[in-house]
Amino acid sequence: MRWTLKPKPEADKIKALKDALQVDATIASLLIQRGIETFEAARTFFRPSFSDLHDPFLMKDMDLAVARIEQAIANNENILVYGDYDVDGTSAVALMFSYLKTKHPQVHTYIPDRYDEGYGISYKGIDFACDNDFSLIIALDCGIKAIEKVAYAKTLGIDFIICDHHRPGAQIPEAVAVLDPKQNDCNYPFKELCGCGVGFKLIQALAAKEGQTAQDLAEYLDLVATAIGADIVPINGENRALAYLGLKVINTHPRPGIKAILEQVKKTELSITDVVFIVAPRINAAGRMKHGDYAVTLLAEENLEKAREYASEIDQYNLNRRETDKTITEEALQQIEENHEQNRYTTVVYQESWHKGVIGIVASRLIETYYRPTLVFTKSGNKLAASARSVSGFDVYNAIEACSAHVEQFGGHKYAAGLTLEEENYEAFKQAFEDEVSKTIDKNLLTPEIKIDAQINLDDITPKFYRILKQFAPFGPANMTPIFMTDNLNDTGFGKCVGQDKTHLRLTVKQTQSTKNIVCIGFGMGDKIDLITEEKPFKAVYSIDENEFRGEVSLQLKLRDIKA
Repeated sequence: MRWTLKPKPEADKIKALKDALQVDATIASLLIQRGIETFEAARTFFRPSFSDLHDPFLMKDMDLAVARIEQAIANNENILVYGDYDVDGTSAVALMFSYLKTKHPQVHTYIPDRYDEGYGISYKGIDFACDNDFSLIIALDCGIKAIEKVAYAKTLGIDFIICDHHRPGAQIPEAVAVLDPKQNDCNYPFKELCGCGVGFKLIQALAAKEGQTAQDLAEYLDLVATAIGADIVPINGENRALAYLGLKVINTHPRPGIKAILEQVKKTELSITDVVFIVAPRINAAGRMKHGDYAVTLLAEENLEKAREYASEIDQYNLNRRETDKTITEEALQQIEENHEQNRYTTVVYQESWHKGVIGIVASRLIETYYRPTLVFTKSGNKLAASARSVSGFDVYNAIEACSAHVEQFGGHKYAAGLTLEEENYEAFKQAFEDEVSKTIDKNLLTPEIKIDAQINLDDITPKFYRILKQFAPFGPANMTPIFMTDNLNDTGFGKCVGQDKTHLRLTVKQTQSTKNIVCIGFGMGDKIDLITEEKPFKAVYSIDENEFRGEVSLQLKLRDIKA
């Protein structure tokens, strides 16, 4: 692990914010690191509200999208709500479908089959719309690169509204409206919405035409918060407000589908991290193991008893998914060893029988062992399909783009992308990708980095300090859980390996010249026990957490790493 201490903000800025907010210097420093330098900015940060949401009509083509939907409703047209099969896509489809159903009876949903049709808008989906007399398709979380498909739909008399958040290519589809804040000529003030977030802006605009506000649409925000967490978009700006308000809905009045999932895991209050690790995998499992339709059905269901049935089915898909991704990860690691590829700059693996639904998860798992840009390929029809994942600081999308001569199509983000290619181009692509990464990656990026917000002493960790830290939530990209470093630590003599297989480390630490003792837990850190024995001094990197034991709540340190 590389430890990197973030630069300390200027002393006069820290003092000014510390005095304005009546907080200590560490809290002021953490806020400035997150771009919050004034009392007003801090108030917005700590108290997200509906007033933080931007006017949806600031988004390019929003007026055209609203007008076309109003026309469809007035003319009694059939509307097809089309979306990707991941959490962001299925949440967006459930949101748009649920909202439009309150205005118009002729609304249906369509999720492409992950295996038969692949990602994005498909000819099969457009033919389905034509055969069933749909004259308007609203595409969510996909479509920004569907130039030919949108043109084909137009020849059949079908209009498209695209709601996407992926990077556009050089050409934009000729749809009735293209809503994507990442378009160069779109002046929308926040660029990092997820697909469901763009969908929410569209229903916000539709509701505004009827005199309603965003607050009147609060019931849809559980879906938006789930998509924000699952799609790993920055949780700052408008996303922070949407995630904060959506979590409130999840924890008070969730829709039946989400309530049914929560009943299975018996959690009373969810954080955005819980959404990512509890709710999102179950929704995703439907699209991975069966069909994304199951996820939409669950999320749009209004009857709790039916939702419980659907949630139970989806939970089984999730269990199957776990088994499958574990097996494939083991096979992929074996392939790397057999090919003697442990010391490359990239991981590129392929087996035709691997389940397409879990290759993205497998790519993430492989990075835990070989920390480098990773692609996992499988057979999809007569082509090969891959999921790509990257390491912090490296743009895998750009690297794939540089190898596009070998690629049929690709799309995605800086850290996650997907692509398809012809089987005969696999080896050439694999070498081109290795060459591109080896010459463009900063070699430091191949060692996992822990970014440390501040160095503090144990005496700085008080209940008041932690109470303020908790208000920094929801955490995620652009507002990660604060990480601290403390040196001159000793174990008080009770350090030991714990857990069924003794892989975790539990100890109580003290610091030189301090009387405070604090319990620490280091998951997966049992192999570091020799660093703390015999009162050897060490330093630790950690986040601060609460531990509840027999009704007693106390602060504990959640270790990320320790060094002599």
